[in-house]
Amino acid sequence: MRLEPTNVQLIGEELAIQWNDGAESYLRLELLRRACPCAACGGEPDVLGKVLRAEVNYTADSFALTGFALVGGYALQPRWRDGHNTGIYSFQYLRRLNQTDAMHHSK
Repeated sequence: MRLEPTNVQLIGEELAIQWNDGAESYLRLELLRRACPCAACGGEPDVLGKVLRAEVNYTADSFALTGFALVGGYALQPRWRDGHNTGIYSFQYLRRLNQTDAMHHSK
């Protein structure tokens, strides 16, 4: 069975995702934005393979979600109030983010 969301809702400061395997994820918007996988946020490898990380400056609008789109049956693309919308988060990446965040907050 391919991992897919059956429901995605913005609830307060979290993106709530119900998955087709019955699991649920609650991702804090700030975590979601800071984990943006796009090249501008995460950096790109140069010709020698070193990752060049851009300096990203966040504002309150950086963590405010204005909407999102499902991409090709495999990913979610958030639209942020500051205009950023190039991050494409695979469903597997979203699940891993949620598990990492849950482990961090349970300590």
